[in-house]
Amino acid sequence: MPNTLTDAQVKKILHGIHVPPQPQILVDLQMEQILPEPDINRIAALISKDVGLSGTMLKFVNSPFYGLTNKITSIEQAVSILGINTVINILNGLAIKGEMSDEKIVELTRFWDTANDIAMVCATVAKKVGYPNPDEAYTLGLFHNTGIPLMIKKFDHYLETMEKAYSGDYERVIDIENEKFNTNHCVVGYYTGKSWNLPNHICQVIGEHHNTKTIFKTKDGRNQQQKTLLAILKVAEHICGNYKVLGSQDTDPEWDDSQDDILEHLGLTNYDIDDLKEAFIDMGVTVY
Repeated sequence: MPNTLTDAQVKKILHGIHVPPQPQILVDLQMEQILPEPDINRIAALISKDVGLSGTMLKFVNSPFYGLTNKITSIEQAVSILGINTVINILNGLAIKGEMSDEKIVELTRFWDTANDIAMVCATVAKKVGYPNPDEAYTLGLFHNTGIPLMIKKFDHYLETMEKAYSGDYERVIDIENEKFNTNHCVVGYYTGKSWNLPNHICQVIGEHHNTKTIFKTKDGRNQQQKTLLAILKVAEHICGNYKVLGSQDTDPEWDDSQDDILEHLGLTNYDIDDLKEAFIDMGVTVY
């Protein structure tokens, strides 16, 4: 995705879509993050001011994903255990739903539930394959389809378009969006991530997450961090049935086209995927 477009060019690409601003709490946290010696107590105090975010953070830290022996009861403990970068990554993902207050978006219960499941699966798969920052995978899972509710808000009948996109009649899921709207949810998600100061490699994956076939057919060894994150995301999307939830389809053409390359990249097999599904069912994740 391009990094050097002017504000006017970005505005044209977004086609009048309103990107929600990053919450002030995250702006303040990122300011603290870049200091030579960030103050953990101040960071914890900032997070604690937002009861909803801090409660969700503690719930995540105490989830089976981390498998901690002792329950974490304070934000200070969470920041000390996870580290500042991890906490900010997770909070960026958790906060995006709260910034979308439009009634039409809030009512997308199944969409948000699936995003939560995908995020948890992303983080777990990241740990399994040895990705060094599972929190980035978690954030990607929560944030990667942010463009969809924003497109729903802007364009009538967008969900019907999404169903056609997953039908397998197009080379890429986003091709019909480009055809009808001159933009797509990956582009919108990319610029939302950029405006929220997400790490650049996460923004890049958001922007490219439906260019799967091309990316995994290329074996040049470049952009391995982004490629691994994308592979993790695609495993999670397939396990959580994005093709059913968003596309109302019984098959997953995108996965069928690229699964061998994705699994090879991660060093996994279909047997591993089946084992993961069993584990996720035990964790309360809806799998397909």
